[in-house]
Amino acid sequence: MTPMNTEDFDARYHDLDARSNGEIISLILDAQAAGLAATRDVTDAIATAASAIAGRLAATSTGRLIYAGAGTSGRLGVLDGAELIPTFGWPPERGGFLIAGGLEALIKPIEGAEDGAGAGAAEATALKLGTDDALIAISASGTTPYTLAVCEAARDAGALTIAIANNASAPLLDAAEHAIAVQSGAEPIGGSTRMTAGTVQKVTLNLLSTLTMIRLNRTYGGYMVDVLLTNDKLKQRAVRMICEITGTDTDGARAALVAAHDNTKLAILIAKGIGLDDATALLARHDGNLRQALAAGD
Repeated sequence: MTPMNTEDFDARYHDLDARSNGEIISLILDAQAAGLAATRDVTDAIATAASAIAGRLAATSTGRLIYAGAGTSGRLGVLDGAELIPTFGWPPERGGFLIAGGLEALIKPIEGAEDGAGAGAAEATALKLGTDDALIAISASGTTPYTLAVCEAARDAGALTIAIANNASAPLLDAAEHAIAVQSGAEPIGGSTRMTAGTVQKVTLNLLSTLTMIRLNRTYGGYMVDVLLTNDKLKQRAVRMICEITGTDTDGARAALVAAHDNTKLAILIAKGIGLDDATALLARHDGNLRQALAAGD
């Protein structure tokens, strides 16, 4: 059976408002689960796209990862991209967002903004996207004029382009070099793509950006070793990471972290008995790959 599109009305929900609270919750959960199951069908596409993004961003020290979208899709892009900064230490100047209606659209709907193809093209041009950059364009329907125009302008400028859409054969998928089509189906409330499509987009973005950051050497095993230590909780987490990775005690981990000026990767190498200057050189020589630096420092 051909999957339903995000804008279709599904007869299974014709009496949704007349159901009990428990039944409504179960139906919505079932729809979310079905959408997530569809994500497994595109893991190869996600992996290929992540490898391409990592390769593009590793090629220079200035290439940017830009997210583009409208409405829920745009907000999810901002959420995903913003979290790369504290979690993986991704430089904020190497990220960016194009959302229909501007940043005001993060907290309230801007009527008609998603139809602004001209605005999308102009904003992409103003951002001066180029061959060093990668763009992730997100649209549930895959037809949003703003997002489509941004993607086309970015690709014309030489940027790497990735499209995420929830309908097969969507124009956005054809506009990008790498297409990720997660067919999440019709919504329990027809067209309300903040629901199943939104959940699926968030999971897809989680997979795509996390794999990209792993391939950019910003993790070690399951540890976020490039985390920005902006509060006490994160500093305590860094101390635990240093202890677990190196076998040192808490006092040794704290001392190493101080010596490393709150750089967890450097602190791990220092806790292994490597001096700050040598640790810095080791990481630079191995492109920030802590596993390789540790092996070379033994």
